Amino acid sequence: MEKLTRRTFFKAAGATAATLTAKAHALAPDAAQHGHGATPAAATGAAAHTAYLFFRPDEARFVEAAVARLIPLDANGPGALEAGVPNYIDRQLGGAWGAGERLYRSGPWQAGVPGQGYQLPFTPAELFRNALRAIDDDVKRRRDTTFDKLAGADQDAYLESLQTGSQDLNGVPAHTFFESLLALTIEGFFSDPIYGGNKDMAAWKMIGFPGAYASFYHLVDQHGILFTRAPMSMGEDNRRMIHIAPVAAQPKAVGQNPVKKGGK
Repeated sequence: MEKLTRRTFFKAAGATAATLTAKAHALAPDAAQHGHGATPAAATGAAAHTAYLFFRPDEARFVEAAVARLIPLDANGPGALEAGVPNYIDRQLGGAWGAGERLYRSGPWQAGVPGQGYQLPFTPAELFRNALRAIDDDVKRRRDTTFDKLAGADQDAYLESLQTGSQDLNGVPAHTFFESLLALTIEGFFSDPIYGGNKDMAAWKMIGFPGAYASFYHLVDQHGILFTRAPMSMGEDNRRMIHIAPVAAQPKAVGQNPVKKGGK
């Protein structure tokens, strides 16, 4: 995994923050009930426990440790763990998006070229569940421990092996899982807090992004001034409280073993 400084990361990420925020898979608050929304967020961060919707305890420990290595806490501000990114990822996987609501699921499932995009038969929830189970087995077999208990340098090395490798993780290529984890980590860090990540809008404050303002009409005729107002979530009320939309009844995204042994 290529080593990036906090400065270079935010220099690159700042240019795409608005896109990622609008993406939060391109849902408005009411649409969040049918896509990437979930149950109201519990307290998140390094010192608090999250009530996860999707992740099992062992899976949560891996995800928390992994995102803390991908976007670490440092002098510039909170990292992915402190910003509640695991909670964001949990919401996506536990909702309709995780269940593959909008995915083509009829095959045939053949290896494609890079330009053809995602070619696996798994829903996002199945992809994570199977890959995480394989990773847990692999680390226990090779190191007689779990990923979250490895030293930081060893965690980095293992994540790099996933990023650059093609080993099979219960039917999921390792690099595909890593790319999915990294993408969701960045999304969760920069998304509107209504989706469960970017706690206290910390990422927006670091890059100077104003958030989901409905109108800039009062500023149209003002030029050459510095915009200093604090960022705003689209879920805020007039008391600056962020309300996370409850998720409607959704199909279960996971099971004991979403796919048969061998990935078929």
